[in-house]
This record gives sequence, C-alpha cells and structure tokens, in this order.
Amino acid sequence: MHCRTLYPSGFACGPQEPSLENPAISSSRPLHDDTAPAPGTTGTLERDALIPEPDLLPALLQQAIRQAFNAVLITDAQPGPSGPRILYANPAFCRMTGYAVEELLGKTPRLLQGPQTDPAVLESLREHLRTGRHFRGSAVNYRKDGTPYTVEWSISPVRDEAGTITHFVSVQQDISDLVAAQHSSQLLVRALDVARDAIFITNAEGVIEFVNQGFELVTGYSAAEVQGRTPALFKSGKQDEAFYRRLWHDLKSGQTFRATVANRHKDGRLIHCEETVTPIHDHHGEVTHFVSIIKDLTERVQAERELRQQARLDGLTGLLNRRSGELQLERAHQAAREGCQSFCVMLADIDHFKGINDTWGHPAGDAVLQAVAALLQSSVRATDSVARWGGEEFLLVLPCCELAAANKLAERIRERLDRTPQPGVGRITLSIGVAQARQGESLTDLIERADKALYRAKQEGRNRVCGA
Repeated sequence: MHCRTLYPSGFACGPQEPSLENPAISSSRPLHDDTAPAPGTTGTLERDALIPEPDLLPALLQQAIRQAFNAVLITDAQPGPSGPRILYANPAFCRMTGYAVEELLGKTPRLLQGPQTDPAVLESLREHLRTGRHFRGSAVNYRKDGTPYTVEWSISPVRDEAGTITHFVSVQQDISDLVAAQHSSQLLVRALDVARDAIFITNAEGVIEFVNQGFELVTGYSAAEVQGRTPALFKSGKQDEAFYRRLWHDLKSGQTFRATVANRHKDGRLIHCEETVTPIHDHHGEVTHFVSIIKDLTERVQAERELRQQARLDGLTGLLNRRSGELQLERAHQAAREGCQSFCVMLADIDHFKGINDTWGHPAGDAVLQAVAALLQSSVRATDSVARWGGEEFLLVLPCCELAAANKLAERIRERLDRTPQPGVGRITLSIGVAQARQGESLTDLIERADKALYRAKQEGRNRVCGA
C-alpha cells in the first residue's frame, strides 16, 4: 500500500517524496488564525493544509521522518469533541495501520480504537495532553481491516514561541510480536510452575539460572537458595565417579542423559529421582544451557522396597521367609562348592509351642516367636542367615563354618533362651539339630540330616543340641 500526503494547490506528495511542507505543521502559530479563508474553502484544516508557505523544517529532518522505521503521527492541538485531528502520517504509520494517508488526514486518531482498547490508558493519555505533559504508554489499536495490534506511544506536545501548545507529535511502534513473546514466556513460566516435577536450567558451566516451583516441592530448596549454585548442592554421594563421567560424556556429545539417581533433600533425607538432562544449543550448535527434569520417585521406590521386603521377609518375625531362606541356602551351597569351603545349617524348634498357644493364647504365642527370632538374629554373624522355616521352626545358614563351631553356637543360643524367661509365659526352650554339608551332598540330603538331628534332640528330652 502506498502512503500519500495531500498538500496545497491540488498537488500531492507520492510515496517516493512525501513532504512536510504544511503551515499547520511547520509554522509555530496555531492552526487557526485571523486570516480570511481562501475562496472556496472554509478556513479549517483544508485551508491551512493547502496554503503553501516556506519550508521551515530542514530537509534532512523531513527525510528522516519519512524514512523512519517507527510510525510518526502529527496532530493539531484543538480539543474538539473528537480530539485532535491528524495533520501528518509518515509511511511507517500507514504501513502499520493499513490506512492510506488520504484516509487519515483530518480524522481523529480515535478511528484506530476498538473493543480491546483500554479506557484507563486513554483517560491517562487525555489527562497528559490536557496538562501538556509527555505521555508514554501502550494499548490495543485496530488496523483498517479490523485486526488488532498492540502499539507503544510516545507523545510530546509542540509549543509555539509564546508557550502555547499547537501540535502533538506521536512516535509509535507496533509491539505486538514483543507482547506475544512476553505472553508466551509468561505462559511457559506459569506452565512450568504448575508442573509437579522439578525443572531447573543451568548455563553451560552447570550454574543454576532458573528453577520452577516444583523444584522446591521435590528438593526443599527455594529459587533464591540455589540460583548461582550448582546441582552439587543436592548431591547425595550415592552415585560413583563413573556415573558422573557417563553423564558429562553424554551431555558434551549433545545427547540427552537419563538415569535414576538418589539426591539429598534439604532436610537431609534421600530422595529417589528419575532425572533427564538435555543440552540446549544456540544457532551455531554450541551448548549454552542444560535443562533438567526431576521426577520424584521416592514414594514409589519405598513402596517397591516394602513389597520386596514383604515378599522376602516373614511378616510376624521380620526374619527371612522360607523362600528367602532357601535362596540363602543355595548361595551358601554354591559358594562352598566353588571355594571348597564347608558350611553348616541349624534347624531350631520351640519346645511345647502348641501348649503355649493353647494355654496363653495366640497373641502370647506370637510374642514368643518374635522373641526367639530376635535372639537368633542377634546371636549370629552378619554373613549368617536366619529364616522362619515354618510354624515354630527356624533355619540358620552358617557359611564358612565347621561343625564344631556350629555346635558351640547352637549351645550358646539354647542356653541364652533357657536363661531368659518370656513375659507372661515363663521359661521357653529350644531343640536344635546341626549338620555340616558334605562333599557332593545335595541340599535336600543336608536338610534331611539336620531335621533328623532335631528329631533326635526332641526324642532325648528337648532343650538340647544334637549334631548329624
């Protein structure tokens, strides 16, 4: 679209050479004076705009305004019911609004206003103009085709030699793209903040520049506490150096790094996280930042751990259950074959346990089972295993142990329990059968020998240890 400015005696300045030779603009006097109107005119804007006067505006300034990137609008200072009237619009203003200059001259800038134009901004603008002050602000205006755009104004009054305001000069810029970008940026930040996962961004050196609100929920650290620091702040020490070498190898090669890690919460507890770190590249392909997303898996990890414990341990005593005891037995058997080392097993059974349940009730029986389990567990080495084998029977697996040492340990256990009365029940005793694995013997045969030794201890009067 060409932007033309109409000027005196019927000639027009086309898009190549628009002129500011307009007495209402170039003269310091007000638009209206006492000069009689020219024939065929009314003495209003048309008369002043069509009377040629010497050009008082330097040619360089004219060229600068015509070629300016920003839109420039000049109005008179007449209050009128519709406000000041447009006397000049440069080509940039025409391009911004979609109006030809002929459609603008003599009109009020209010033709650009619409439903989304903020009344409060307009009222502030009018107040500034009434009091002759410079105004700077922004609002939504409308192009000729009805599409809205956001404009930033800088409007200044022009005074004559007597100090009277004769015109207003408005320098304008379409900031729609900037506003849209700011809106998108604000929307992104809001979206990041409503995310429950922790999100943080570091520069290429690993210094934290941004964290979302979810970061504080997951780690306990606020933005103020971590900005300017590195993620080493919540390092737990659970990952080895090989882990970090792999992390930096992937990131420096431009790859996304994913791993399940244990971080340290601000309060000192461990938090189990699924972490994804992605490098951000500039248009040259250089890494400028890293964005990390941390999903808190702590509850899930704890739940899985509890499930594993439930599957592995006896619910009443906390000892290994029978299946876990069998696995420990198999490991000891395998280690003994590979290392040519012997190992022993014990089968211990609480004497007269049925009578305890019948006399004192099942809660008392459960308490006895728990007490015996605690005594057995506290009596063995860290490398030994204790399992509830079934009912009131317990299995002890003793790697790298000879029969003589196993018998001594069994006797100590028997004596400790015999000397420790149980609350509400009294004296409790154990019968124990001990067996040492033989070369080439199967586990079934080994357990059968230990069981026979236990049976013999029962037959010989209980509260005793018998070896196989």
